[in-house]
Amino acid sequence: MRLSQYFMPILKETPKEAEIVSHRLMLRAGMVRQQSAGIYSWLPLGLRVLRKIEEIVREEQNRAGAIEVLMPTIQPADLWRESGRYDDYGKEMLRIKDRQGRDFLFGPTNEEMITEIFRASIRSYKDLPLNLYHIQWKFRDEVRPRFGVMRGREFLMKDAYSFDVDEAGARASYNRMFVSYLRTFARLGLKAIPMRADTGPIGGDMSHEFHILADTGESEVFCHSDYPDMAVPDADIDFRDDSTLAAIVNQWTTPYAATEDMHDENEWGQVPEANRISARGIEAGHIFYFGTKYSQAMGARVMTPDGSETPVHMGSYGIGPSRLVAAIIEAFHDDNGIIWPKSVTPFDVGIINMKPGEKACDEACEILYAQLQGGEGSSGLDVLYDDRDQRAGAKFAGMDLIGLPTQVVVGPRSIKNGEVEIKDRRTGERVNLTVEAALNKLREDH
Repeated sequence: MRLSQYFMPILKETPKEAEIVSHRLMLRAGMVRQQSAGIYSWLPLGLRVLRKIEEIVREEQNRAGAIEVLMPTIQPADLWRESGRYDDYGKEMLRIKDRQGRDFLFGPTNEEMITEIFRASIRSYKDLPLNLYHIQWKFRDEVRPRFGVMRGREFLMKDAYSFDVDEAGARASYNRMFVSYLRTFARLGLKAIPMRADTGPIGGDMSHEFHILADTGESEVFCHSDYPDMAVPDADIDFRDDSTLAAIVNQWTTPYAATEDMHDENEWGQVPEANRISARGIEAGHIFYFGTKYSQAMGARVMTPDGSETPVHMGSYGIGPSRLVAAIIEAFHDDNGIIWPKSVTPFDVGIINMKPGEKACDEACEILYAQLQGGEGSSGLDVLYDDRDQRAGAKFAGMDLIGLPTQVVVGPRSIKNGEVEIKDRRTGERVNLTVEAALNKLREDH
């Protein structure tokens, strides 16, 4: 993509309403624009990151055996009346009426709707276990939306829902999602720590929040110092092996880890002082096992092997891709801007033409641009080419701000010697190479 033809409205000044790093940088880098309190438009640069996160989440859900569906954002209130949550959910629910006066709501979550889909379609234990998920926009009318997309009213959510014939099966499904979440966050470049958590309005008796340690985290969290060094399961993990998954979950839940709502000072006191981490955490995912809470109320039953009927055991599993954009920025930035992990960067490589209009610079940039980006005989990388006629300082600052992992600087002095400069955004290391050598290095690195 040529930057002269792209829409990336960079701001020179930090907006006054931005309280935390991710909010400031997302606004300055032209990733989002606020439309109302807690409601944002996703601009091209931000949308590219959001879609990459979404795809990693999708791949790991599929790997774990979950099946994708898509449910609507607007839900009939009658489903929530069946479960008993319509009046109990509180003011965070946006309740609306259609032109016929019927009650609807903008979905904050989908337990009721997925239960209705299940009860209309599944009759026998032979069709279980089943896990259905979707990636859809949600709305919760936060009393005080703040911190940009970190705590917005409208947000993108991956929510999965498992169905099993009994508690043992449901706990196996819970473990499957637990391990899937460990892998998902690792692929995003994040170390997420699973912590015992309150179930809140979702309900149930077992729940874990996955927290990323960060100074700007909204919650106080407590955990054992073993967690940052614990190994995440490899891509070849067998999600059909319940015993192996249970062992992994046991390993990751044995050391102390709890949110402030579930913190136990007596247990905390048994952790050696040198091994205690008390910090702020950003919630990146939340999983629940809630048994028959919804299936009992809404009549979601299956036939068992002995011919009787039983309400299914359920769990739900949420990850917020839009929230993760901000969480990643909180974890990876410096004074100059964002530093994207390669897995979610909006573009793999940024090319800076120091002197557009000079033949040697233009020719070298065109060769790099053509050979690196998608197309026959090319490397298939996403490339942002800054071909604008602007001063060099502004180009450097802009490229650092948006945080692409690799920058290629083409200037009149270096190209006179047949070389270009490659800069690593994370380390700041720079190396001069010929155009051909630069192409080979970029192909190897990506």
